[in-house]
Amino acid sequence: MDARTTLPLPDPACDTAPRAEFLRGLRAALPVMIGFIPFALVLGAQAAQKGLSALEVPLMTGLNFAGGSEFAAVELWTSPPHIALIVAITALVNSRHLLMGASLAPLLQHLPRRRVLPALFFMCDESWALGVADARRRAPGFSLSYYLGVSAGLYTVWVLCTALGAIVGPLLGDIHAYGFDMAFPAVFLVLLRGMWQGMRAARPWLVSLVVAAGTYLLVPGAWYVASGALAGLAAAWLLAEDAA
Repeated sequence: MDARTTLPLPDPACDTAPRAEFLRGLRAALPVMIGFIPFALVLGAQAAQKGLSALEVPLMTGLNFAGGSEFAAVELWTSPPHIALIVAITALVNSRHLLMGASLAPLLQHLPRRRVLPALFFMCDESWALGVADARRRAPGFSLSYYLGVSAGLYTVWVLCTALGAIVGPLLGDIHAYGFDMAFPAVFLVLLRGMWQGMRAARPWLVSLVVAAGTYLLVPGAWYVASGALAGLAAAWLLAEDAA
């Protein structure tokens, strides 16, 4: 089988029952939503320790719905903040969204941009993974309403719980002592298991992992994000050419 045709082709008929699909996405996202809670509390508590208010924290997490870059921004936050540095690091960490958006493009090409562009604002690693995994399992393919149900649940929990973390964080002290920050890696492992299609399909992921880990150990800063993403993209392209 050609490695470039692993996903079902998009079909306008896959969104014939938007309400049912939205609710199905909301139910599918429930375990991830639960996993979001402790991690969001950690982020909110860390932001409060840096001086952000309970109003500023959900404003940040709601406008930049991407957990990794939010943690990076909070880590770099000073008074006064170094805006240019925070913007640059945020853009670098969020560079992975370019690849995720590109992988969704063939699945969304039958839809008008007025629906697609607002939906992509809510794209995060977890909503992307659940949407693509669902498209692989079902026919006729990608369901935008399912994806929106997933995104709505994840977005709401993330924003509300980061605000809650900003409120209760100062009362709890060092929130890392509770082990909450282990929730995010656990969520990613579950998502990875759901998307697993064998070692052959995982080769670009392995290349990305090795390059990102090496860059993390050898190069200061967040360059491991961009290097891992670019290495994975290059590996996927080269392996697809070999399989053609």
